[in-house]
Amino acid sequence: METLDQPLDALDLRILEILQKDVTTSHEVIAKTLSSSKTVIWRRIQRLLGSGIIRERVAVLDHRKLGYSVMVFAHVKMARHGKDALPDFIKAIKTFPQVLECHTLMGQVDFLLKIVVPSLEAYENFVWRKLSQIEGVQEVHSSISMSQGVNTTRLPLSPSLLAEPAHKPAS
Repeated sequence: METLDQPLDALDLRILEILQKDVTTSHEVIAKTLSSSKTVIWRRIQRLLGSGIIRERVAVLDHRKLGYSVMVFAHVKMARHGKDALPDFIKAIKTFPQVLECHTLMGQVDFLLKIVVPSLEAYENFVWRKLSQIEGVQEVHSSISMSQGVNTTRLPLSPSLLAEPAHKPAS
């Protein structure tokens, strides 16, 4: 993966906006929409792919329609934090297809997992037979999602948001 040789500009952001809505939009349609050429659009997309800004081109599936009616956020606390404990946990958790996301946290728990399963019984089985069997897991606290008020993969890409400093000095 290469790094970006120049910062993102307005055209890059507009291309990304279109692709976030529908990654199957053709270069021709994007070029026409943005009053650009297909070649320019193709080169820009290749640059965004090569730099890793576009990480994947995927279909976003509805988990409920596929039978995964239960979404759980599992808060996992490890018994120890040795050199290999956290990386070993992440390596183990990657083998479970039920785990959609794994976040390493600061605070009272070490990991937050987003998990989908067909039923509460399936989740119970997952916790007892898989999650709690990973070496070093001390506690698992679960929060069951009742509904999703917001569910998007789209990032806010307005130029003003990208230009904001990461830390604003105190006045």
